Amino acid sequence: MKVILLKDVKPLGKKGELVNASDGYARNFLFPRKLAREANAQAMNEYKNAEDSKNYKIATQKAQANHYKEQLEGKTLTMKAKGSGDKLFGSVTAKDIAAEIKNKYQITVDKRKIVLPQDIKSFGNYTVEVKLYTGISAKVKVEVVDAQQ
Repeated sequence: MKVILLKDVKPLGKKGELVNASDGYARNFLFPRKLAREANAQAMNEYKNAEDSKNYKIATQKAQANHYKEQLEGKTLTMKAKGSGDKLFGSVTAKDIAAEIKNKYQITVDKRKIVLPQDIKSFGNYTVEVKLYTGISAKVKVEVVDAQQ
C-alpha cells in the first residue's frame, strides 16, 4: 500500500515522502498513530502540489544566489579599522564583512556563511569566500585600511 508519511518513521523514510508499506503495518501501526495517511487521489494531488512548491522555492533561491554571486564576484570591500603599525586594535570579523556587504550591495548575508581563511588582525588584502547557497559561493576581496588616513 502506498502511504504519505506525516512524520519521520525510522525504517520507512522522512516526513512528506511517498513510500510503500505493507497493508497490515500501515493499518495497524502507521494510521492509528497518525504517522502516515493513505495515498488516495486527493492526498496524491496535495503531495504533488507540495513537491512542486518545494521545487519552485529551491529554483527561486538558486536563481537569487546566482544573481548575488554575479554582483559580488571579484568585488573589493574596503574596511576601515584602527591600528598602529601593521597591527589592528582588535580584528575584522565575519560580522563586519556581512554588514559592509549589506551597506554597499543591499545583500543580506549570514555571518556564518562568510569563510575567513584566518582572523584578520593586520592591514592588507584578503580573499574571503561568501557562501550564498549550497554549491554557490562568491570570492570577495577585503582590503583593510587605516581609519585615520
